[in-house]
Amino acid sequence: MSMFFTVRKKHQCENMNHFDSLPEFEREFKRLSKRYRSLHQDFNDLEDVLRVLPTGSGKNFTIIYHSEKVKLVKVRLACKSLRGRSIRVIYAYHNDTAAFVYIEMYFKGNKTNENRERIRDYLKLGTGFN
Repeated sequence: MSMFFTVRKKHQCENMNHFDSLPEFEREFKRLSKRYRSLHQDFNDLEDVLRVLPTGSGKNFTIIYHSEKVKLVKVRLACKSLRGRSIRVIYAYHNDTAAFVYIEMYFKGNKTNENRERIRDYLKLGTGFN
């Protein structure tokens, strides 16, 4: 496990927010962070924003699904390495537990839309989300 994820766990304890991710997300993050060196810091900046505004604010945050217990949000993550372009992050915010689960990360230049099948599977596995 990399040092980055150890640091993320430290943040969980300090702010009472829980950040988790799907294994597919971890692979995507690792692959993209090798290509875009500023991604680690950009992602930490995103988590700082999410601690204050869990579903974000403004044009860079779009709620793509919501129910009483969970909201799925698509974020345009500004990546300094991309110089004006952005990476998309899909995450779930669980209202009752203040928990975040990262579902998908992709560069818009390589992939046009989110993996809707993965999102559907996540919602099906989470009992009571619908």
